[in-house]
Amino acid sequence: MKNLLYLLLVLLLGFLFFSSSQTYEEQSLIENLEQWLPEKPLEGSLASIQIPYGNSIVSIEDRGYYRFIEFLIRKGAHFVLFGLVGLTWFLLLSKFKPILLRFTISFLLTFLCACFDEYHQSITGGRTPSFHDVLLDMAGACFFIIVYVTVRWLLSSRKKIRKHSFSYGKR
Repeated sequence: MKNLLYLLLVLLLGFLFFSSSQTYEEQSLIENLEQWLPEKPLEGSLASIQIPYGNSIVSIEDRGYYRFIEFLIRKGAHFVLFGLVGLTWFLLLSKFKPILLRFTISFLLTFLCACFDEYHQSITGGRTPSFHDVLLDMAGACFFIIVYVTVRWLLSSRKKIRKHSFSYGKR
C-alpha cells in the first residue's frame, strides 16, 4: 500500500511540476470551453457570483463567461490536487501516532510543495505566482485530511456501536 502512495505522490507532484512549466497560453481552456459550452449554460445563475480572490473580485461581468469558468476550473484543480497531495502525505506518515503531529507534518510538507509550485510558476513565462493560490492549496489539503479523518472516525465508531450492541444482545 505504501508503494502505491509513494507512486501517487510522485505522479501528483510530477503533474504539478509539468503544469507549472507551461505558460498560460499553453494551458488555456478558453477555446475548448467555447466549443464544449457554446450555449453558455448557467450563465444567468453564475452572473450573480462574485469571488474575492487576491486583490480583486472575479465574476462573469469582470472576466466574461469563459474566463470565469476557466478560473473556477483552475482554482478547483488547485484545491483538489493539493488536497490529494496533503492526504497522501498524511497517509504516508502513519507512523507518527499523535494525529495532530501527523497533520502538522503533512500540512508543512504540502505547504512546501505549494510554495515550490508557485516559485516554479514565477520562473515560467506568462505565469503569475500568487500566495492566494498557496492558501487555496492549503485549504484543499486541510479539507481532504479532515474529511478522511472524520470518515475513518465515523466508521470506527459505527463498528464499535455494532459490536457493542451485538454482544449486548447475546447475554
